[in-house]
Amino acid sequence: MSTSAAAWLGVWVPRAQGLLRIVVAYLYLQHGTAKLFKVPHVAMFDNLQLMSLIGVAGILEVLGGALLLIGLFTRPVAFILSGEMAFAYFIGHAPNGFWPVLNGGGPAIYYCFTFLFLSAAGGGPWSVDARMKRNPGSSRT
Repeated sequence: MSTSAAAWLGVWVPRAQGLLRIVVAYLYLQHGTAKLFKVPHVAMFDNLQLMSLIGVAGILEVLGGALLLIGLFTRPVAFILSGEMAFAYFIGHAPNGFWPVLNGGGPAIYYCFTFLFLSAAGGGPWSVDARMKRNPGSSRT
């Protein structure tokens, strides 16, 4: 690869990281809104109890998804959500068989490792975290 191509790709890596965070957070947020607000409607969640395991997952998905979407507290939130998805896989999918393609656990694994990556790498340049780091005194009066 030429030096100019590597430089061009190097410029886009943090932007791609930010896009990954935004898109994954938006998709993840929909899981929580389906559980808590019935939008989009998923019949399986019609009688959801808020303090049930799935209800608490919905709370994490809405709050965590919203925070990730704007890129606020990205690293700790992504770490917590990575753990949530690991639990979701081992509680909800692994008992149905070993292979994720058969037990329906593929998306839980994708989310788990994407969040684990974001917990290590951060939210990228298009995040509130990055803005606060660039302008640390701007929020003070």
